[in-house]
Amino acid sequence: MKIVLRNNLILITTDFQTLNSDWMKNFLNHHSRGMLFLPKAVLVFRNETLDEIRTEFLQQLSVHHASRHNFSHEFFLRSMLRYGKQPIRIELDRIYEPEIVIVNLYAYNKNTVLITLDEANLWVLNYMRSQLELYIERGTDISLVVDVSNYKAKARLERTLNKKDILHYQIQYRYDKHFMSKLYSDFASFSFGNLVKEEKEDENIHFYTILECPVGASQDDLKRSYKKLTKVYHPDKVFHENPNLLEHYTQKFQLLQEAYSALKIS
Repeated sequence: MKIVLRNNLILITTDFQTLNSDWMKNFLNHHSRGMLFLPKAVLVFRNETLDEIRTEFLQQLSVHHASRHNFSHEFFLRSMLRYGKQPIRIELDRIYEPEIVIVNLYAYNKNTVLITLDEANLWVLNYMRSQLELYIERGTDISLVVDVSNYKAKARLERTLNKKDILHYQIQYRYDKHFMSKLYSDFASFSFGNLVKEEKEDENIHFYTILECPVGASQDDLKRSYKKLTKVYHPDKVFHENPNLLEHYTQKFQLLQEAYSALKIS
């Protein structure tokens, strides 16, 4: 573990085992509404109502850090407490092989969506909560029921589902062929095409998801997203740095090519 005190934040670099310790998860679980998920990291903003929990967390962090480096933690703790108003950034100390998390989507109708995880995952669910907070009706440790009765809620859900990587987890979304036609039934006669009657559209929805574009995106948007993603997921990116990721990147790159070929207008 490494802790750096900067002018604008507290930077904690640690391994995934420490990130999943009870005291760390307790702190992050309380701050799920004030977390920003970054590539391989989370940024936790200060919440004045949770100052006691923050102080307790910094005490536990100081003790843990001192035990690893064999020094007294009191002085270091006083230094950290001076940064009481600054965000805390927690990032992984290295690139871990992606772990797949299955997230299931089910539309009861155009107004309500059920999100469920095959297995409980605090990080992925906290990400969902942080993004969909205003629209969550109820939830458990593996599920959320989301009100998407207005267009802002649907747009927020769409942006939330566009993110596929949380720390070292990779999210795979699963839904039946009726999901999009139920959710966007109001748009059946508009630019989304006839989602209710045309089964072909249900097949294309999967390709929009791969390209991280909204259904019915313009050709220019599809092309921009395709070029951006193929640069990110080109196998040459990881061939020398992390051979373990090569198969994943190759599969993703091939899917991007397939999706763009299916949706582009020659």
